[in-house]
Amino acid sequence: MLFLNSVIIFVSLSFFIYGATCIWKPYMKDEFNRYGLARFRVLVGSLQLIGAFGLLLGLKWTGWLVVASGGLGVLMLLGFIVRLKIHDGLWLSLPAFSYMALCFYIFRSYFL
Repeated sequence: MLFLNSVIIFVSLSFFIYGATCIWKPYMKDEFNRYGLARFRVLVGSLQLIGAFGLLLGLKWTGWLVVASGGLGVLMLLGFIVRLKIHDGLWLSLPAFSYMALCFYIFRSYFL
């Protein structure tokens, strides 16, 4: 359980940082333009912040953890697909894939 809680906290902190970066850092506008998703930048950042908060709430209430980890897993699956679609290659796509795997690991640990 200690390992799983450590993973949850790590993933939550990562999404807090990246979600805030998506919303407030100017260089992320260029990144989302490159993805062809400029109009979704604030939405993606907001969903990441909500998901990060949900993961932390999930340490106390399992329902939040299941919804947050599942939602973030789907978000990262879509991010991985976008990275491959714009030909970023495996190395640049690896973070999205890794976070997707971690989120689905959390989801599976509590839901299935």
